[in-house]
Amino acid sequence: MARLQQRGRSGGGSAASQQPDRFVLPTARDRLGPLALDSWMLMIATLLPAVTTIKFTATPYIPLALGFFGLGTGYLIYGPQELLKVPPRDRRVDITTGIWGVWMPGFLQFLTGTYLWVGLVWFRSIQTPALYMAALAFTAYGVHWWAIGMGRALNGDARPNGLMSIAFFTISAMGATVFLTVSDIPVAALFFGLCAVYVWESMASFGVEIAERMLGLTHILVGSWLMYLAFAATVNFALGWNWPL
Repeated sequence: MARLQQRGRSGGGSAASQQPDRFVLPTARDRLGPLALDSWMLMIATLLPAVTTIKFTATPYIPLALGFFGLGTGYLIYGPQELLKVPPRDRRVDITTGIWGVWMPGFLQFLTGTYLWVGLVWFRSIQTPALYMAALAFTAYGVHWWAIGMGRALNGDARPNGLMSIAFFTISAMGATVFLTVSDIPVAALFFGLCAVYVWESMASFGVEIAERMLGLTHILVGSWLMYLAFAATVNFALGWNWPL
C-alpha cells in the first residue's frame, strides 16, 4: 500500500511537470529585432524636436476694428433709447435690442478677445504686451454683453447689472491705466469713457431716471469715439495710414 501511494505521488508529479508553458506575446524587440527597434527609436527622437518647435511669425494685422465696431454699434443702439426714449420700449423693441446686444457688442468683442488670446499665448504671433489688456477687456466685455442682451430679450431684472458695474468699472480703470502708461491716448480715452459708462450704469440699473439719461448720453459719445477707432484701425492696417490709434 505504501509502495502504491508513493507511485501515485510520483506519477502525479511527473504529469504536472509535463504541462506546457503559458503563451507570452512577443515584444516589439522580439518582432523587430534589437537593432531595428533601436533605429526606430533614434529616428523618432530625431524628428520629435522638429515637430514640436513650430514658430509663427509676428502678425501686423490685429482685428481691433472688429471689437471697436461691435461695441460701438451696441452703444449707438442703446444710447438714443436711454437718452431720448426713441424708440419707446415695449416687448418687441426689447427683443430686437437684446438680439443686437448679444451679437454685435457681445459676439464680435468675444471673437476679437479670443483671437488676441490665441495670438498672445499659443502662437506667440502677437507680441505687444499692452494687447494683453485688450484681450482681457474684449473677452470680458463680450461675455458681459451676452448677459445684457439676453436679459433685455428675456425681460429680465436689470438691478443685478448695477452690481456688475463695480467689476466692469474696475476693468475699465485697468485699461485706462495700461494704455495711458504706454502713451496710447486714443485707447486710454476710450477706457475713461467706459469708466463713466459703468458709473451711470450702477445707478440707472436701480431706476434713477437722470442716471439713465446720462448713461444714454455717455453711450452715444463713447459709441461715436468707438466708430472713430474702428475707422482708424481699418485705414491704418488696410491702407498704411497713420491715424492716431
